[in-house]
Amino acid sequence: MTHDSLQTASFAVPRHTPGDGHGARWNKVPEITAYFWAIKILCTTVGETAADLLAEKAGLGLTGVSVLMSGLLALVLVVQFRTRAYRPAVYWLAVALISIVGTLISDNLTDNMGVPLELSTAVFAVILVAVFLIWYGREKTLSIHSIDTTGREAFYWLAVLFTFALGTAAGDLVAEGMALGYLTSILVFAAVIAAVAVAHFALGLDAVWSFWIAYILTRPLGASVGDYLSQPTGDGGMGLGTVVTSALFLTVIVGLVVYLSLTRKDTTAPRTSA
Repeated sequence: MTHDSLQTASFAVPRHTPGDGHGARWNKVPEITAYFWAIKILCTTVGETAADLLAEKAGLGLTGVSVLMSGLLALVLVVQFRTRAYRPAVYWLAVALISIVGTLISDNLTDNMGVPLELSTAVFAVILVAVFLIWYGREKTLSIHSIDTTGREAFYWLAVLFTFALGTAAGDLVAEGMALGYLTSILVFAAVIAAVAVAHFALGLDAVWSFWIAYILTRPLGASVGDYLSQPTGDGGMGLGTVVTSALFLTVIVGLVVYLSLTRKDTTAPRTSA
């Protein structure tokens, strides 16, 4: 794998031009810019607070929310796969829903089935590694700059799902096992992400792995932010509640997605294969 320079305040991954087929191919995912990381973290936070909101305040329960959100995610992914190119609204809706579903997968194992967080974290890590190995074995790249076939897109979304599930389990394991509190957890995960950036810039850590490690770590970071803002002050939060926190972050997400849809700042031109 090759190394690309990283864009400002973002991890970039190597570009790869498909060598088979003819005609232009559009990448189905956005460029990795500061906008990407901002919306991703916001979606992660919404995934945490929205799952809690629907399960507790809406009275759907964990199982009901899981069924509802999985159905919605399936519908949105059908639309995403049918699009010819990256469409910000469809793509980020899929990310927001997959954030919720990934959170619910971990929560169901822990709360409904009694699976220890240590075990679920290990299992999700093994599954994610297997997805990456099979993906690379078939496509010879894990670059998200070449998500331009149905097969690659399927691997991409499968990897994204398990990064959210793994991030949820690992984040809960750290927060509960170490009893750090929400604010301290935010600082810890932010510091680890910063360390990954330093490892890439200063030590030459592979850009692809830098991206995916950071992608996993933004899940517990965003969840910690969501918990810190929404949970009662007596529990170490700011007491905004899940409704206010979810609405606030959704508003910012919508604003950024509309901006990117109009400016196309995170859209690349199609590549022509030989």
